[in-house]
Amino acid sequence: LAGLILGYPIAFLLASLPIRTANLLLILVLLPFWTSLLVRTTAWIAMLQGQGVLNDLSVVFGLATEEDRFSLIYNKTGTLISMTHILLPFMILPLYAAIERIDGRLIEASRDLYGSGWQSFRHVLLPLSMPGVIAGSILVFVPSLGAYVTPEILGGAKTTFLGSYIVTQFLTARNWPFGAALSFVLMAVMLVTTIIYFRKGGRTL
Repeated sequence: LAGLILGYPIAFLLASLPIRTANLLLILVLLPFWTSLLVRTTAWIAMLQGQGVLNDLSVVFGLATEEDRFSLIYNKTGTLISMTHILLPFMILPLYAAIERIDGRLIEASRDLYGSGWQSFRHVLLPLSMPGVIAGSILVFVPSLGAYVTPEILGGAKTTFLGSYIVTQFLTARNWPFGAALSFVLMAVMLVTTIIYFRKGGRTL
């Protein structure tokens, strides 16, 4: 949901710009892939820690005091922020591909028929871009479902994601049958969501 809310405006902007400018911005979207997942996750520690950049900005703008800074690390909040950033390109790219193929004259026609901006988005742009929404949601959902590195580094002991829990069952608890069962359920869920994607939206991309 966070990836969709942040990624849709970016994809729409890219599709609205001239192709040369859009290609340049696409490079910036893909730039995080040039560094490893571990480096990107570790960098968020510097951003989210008590004396990190986000907390410093919160103090500067009066959102928090020096003595009462936000707790953004080693909890679910920091994990979700980091995972949203890491997986955001997987949402932007299919959305951009879907929106770019939409004939802009359809949006203009909806406005000529006295549709508001929200009505044009709801009844024209969103339905036509739904294949990109479905594809992006699947591409974000599947890797986040079994994410291990980011939750392990930023989540802390009190935050347990499915990937971390499966690893714990194998390496710490030595409960291999239960770990195998969880792994099977994880693969089954991924398979079902992928089938839904191909049946509902993938073929129209």
